[in-house]
Parts: sequence; structure tokens; C-alpha cells
Amino acid sequence: MNTRTLAAAVTCLAAVTLVGCDPAATDPKPAAPVSTEPTTPPAATPSEEKMKPAESKAVLDFVGMGLQSAQDKAQAEGFYLLTSHDSSGRDRLQTLDRNWKVCSQNVKAGKTVPTDTELDFGTVKLEETCPSRDATTPEAAGEKMPNLVGQSVKAARGALDSGTSITTTDAAEGRMVLLESNWQVCTQSPSPGAALTGQPVEFTAVKYEESCP
Repeated sequence: MNTRTLAAAVTCLAAVTLVGCDPAATDPKPAAPVSTEPTTPPAATPSEEKMKPAESKAVLDFVGMGLQSAQDKAQAEGFYLLTSHDSSGRDRLQTLDRNWKVCSQNVKAGKTVPTDTELDFGTVKLEETCPSRDATTPEAAGEKMPNLVGQSVKAARGALDSGTSITTTDAAEGRMVLLESNWQVCTQSPSPGAALTGQPVEFTAVKYEESCP
């Protein structure tokens, strides 16, 4: 064996020896530590939350309360589907709830219902007297003109087809009829029971605190 071949063999032997003695090359990879912490169950998904039945509770007596206070109390009990209407039949909006009081409720006090039940409060303004029962509003007219005398102009309009042309004039002083829920119908044309064929409708009206001429 010549000198060059011997040197190459010695070099290879040395390399093999070094690799064999390297702890990093021979030691097995350490195992990952095993966690002893308790596992937390995954949170419910939104769809699972919706599938849960609503809690049931007894409905409180809200009659006599201010509308805003009644709504706050209902929400504190878990009832969030709340609505209200005008018990006078004038179809007024409860714009400022603190100015209205509760006269009736659609779910009797003490009855146990799911908290996703809608609660509807019949109301009048604070200075007004609650009616013995909610005044009825005119029903949709269909093909016959209903009797709308005494109804608020707003409720009368709601009883007719939305495409009906309606003219309302002041029966007393020639004023403009702006807030229709504050005006009551005195006369109407066509007359009650007349066939509705798409013709224009005319009302005369006065404010509620006034008498029809």
C-alpha cells in the first residue's frame, strides 16, 4: 500500500471514530413532556347555543308601570322581545317611552313562558286614562269601504289599500293635517259599505280635543 492510500484510510477511520463518539449523533431524541394539566372542553358553537331551549320564567305584572320602567324590568328578567302599541286605537308611536304607561299586556301576569316569548304592552300617554280594553282599529277594507268616522286619520289610512289616494281637510279652521294620529275623522267619502274600485278617498277631520262640526 503506498503512502497516499494509507493516509486516506487513516483519515476515513478518524472520521468514523469521531461520528461514533458524538453524543448528539448517538443519543435518542428526548420524548416530548406529557402535560398533566386538565383539558378544557371546547366552547359551544353559535349553532349549538341557538339549539338550547330558552329558560322559562313567570311573567311579572307590568300594568300601571311607566313603559320605560316596564321594559327595563322585563329585560332584567330575561325577556328581550318587547313591543308596544297605542291602546286608544289612534295608532300613535311610542317615541319617548317615558311619556307612556302600561294599560295591558299580552301575557297574563304569573304565567310561566319561555324568555324568548314576545311581550306586547298596550299603552296610553301618562295624562290619559287607560281604556277598559284596547280600542279596536279598523280592519283592512277589502272591496267595501269601512266606517272610519271617529278613527284617527292615521288608523283610517292604514285600513285602506296602500295605493289609495287620500285627501284630508280640516273640518273646522282650514289647518293642515300634519300629524295624522292627532286627528279624528268626521266625514268620509265614499260612504261606509260603498264599493272600493280604486277611487280617491276624502276625509274631513278635527283634532281629538275638538268636536266635529
